[in-house]
Amino acid sequence: MSGSLSGKVAFVAGASRGIGATIAAALAREGAAVAVAARSEEQGKVPGTIHDVAGRITTAGGRALPVPCDLTSEESVENAVAATISEFDGIDILVANAGVMWLGPIESTPLKRWQLCLNVNLTGVFLVTKAVIPHVRARGRGSLIAITTTGVDMIDHGSNAYWISKAAVERMYLGLASDLKADNIAVNCLSPSRVVLTEGWQAGGGGVEIPPEMVEPPEAMADAAVLLAQQNAGGITGTIQRSEELTA
Repeated sequence: MSGSLSGKVAFVAGASRGIGATIAAALAREGAAVAVAARSEEQGKVPGTIHDVAGRITTAGGRALPVPCDLTSEESVENAVAATISEFDGIDILVANAGVMWLGPIESTPLKRWQLCLNVNLTGVFLVTKAVIPHVRARGRGSLIAITTTGVDMIDHGSNAYWISKAAVERMYLGLASDLKADNIAVNCLSPSRVVLTEGWQAGGGGVEIPPEMVEPPEAMADAAVLLAQQNAGGITGTIQRSEELTA
């Protein structure tokens, strides 16, 4: 690794497993100190905790802080950001990865599932982004990355709460790039080019069978996130990127 993020601090929301954990580890390998943020402090039905991920990073020689964070709670988000600032003295990079999946058709979607998707995938991204912006601005440059999905474009495959929530995030971040350009902050969305079979996908994918050629390793997302984390408003900003295309 090149140490391209040496001296930087990254806050990775949804980092207890899957794409978020892989991105957190990759940012640390590039020299960033990483706040590993998520709700999962203890093992549950879906494997992975913030302590597991932070421990693997520190064992490998990186710097990491496990930070409890419930993105549906503004107080929890603000406390997580404050803990990061207290430990690392700033934030340069945000990866807003936390998400819940519901791929059922609209007519059979319970209201509580609809609300959960919006609360975590959209409002949660809003809350964590809002909380970190002043700290990133104070650094004079930085990068905000929201993890979305190619499902946003798959309108011929119908509609579901997950894709809708991610589409709203893309609109938010595209507009935010314009708002933060003067602050030298890059703002981008990043999605897998194909399907990453994370623990969350296994738990919430509804039993959908994915052909092997449509499966992407999580490391492809990590490589793309590292590239976007290096940006400021003078580089890549205001875009929706697909992992394998970005790093090809």
